[in-house]
Amino acid sequence: MSKQLSQGDMKQLSGMTLAYMGDAVLETFVRHHLISSGQVKPNRLHTLATQYVSAKAQAAVVRRLLDEQFFDEEEVAVIMRGRNAKQGSIPKNTDLQTYRYATAFEAIIGYHHLLENEERLQIIFEKIVLYIEQ
Repeated sequence: MSKQLSQGDMKQLSGMTLAYMGDAVLETFVRHHLISSGQVKPNRLHTLATQYVSAKAQAAVVRRLLDEQFFDEEEVAVIMRGRNAKQGSIPKNTDLQTYRYATAFEAIIGYHHLLENEERLQIIFEKIVLYIEQ
């Protein structure tokens, strides 16, 4: 991969840029999780994946983690930066608040990925699976 970004570099990135990266990382994680759990039919994979990557699911997970005070102060700042980022267009199937929290969740995932905090990402991914599969 390319060079690791520093904390200073991270502060220069917008919440939307972090969310852009987080979206790709989350999608890859979900696909890997579903395939490794025995799901192999493409139509079924797509249906199951939307339970994890929909704006509604992402917003619910990040809100729950915030309520549980799972994130440290620095992570909360990144989440708020993602939530408050200027949104381009909002998908028709969700409301503004849900979309903002989903963007916030993707931002924290992108943040940890770009800092190569793989251990923290794994903990977050485990929480996603736990909450979505309950």
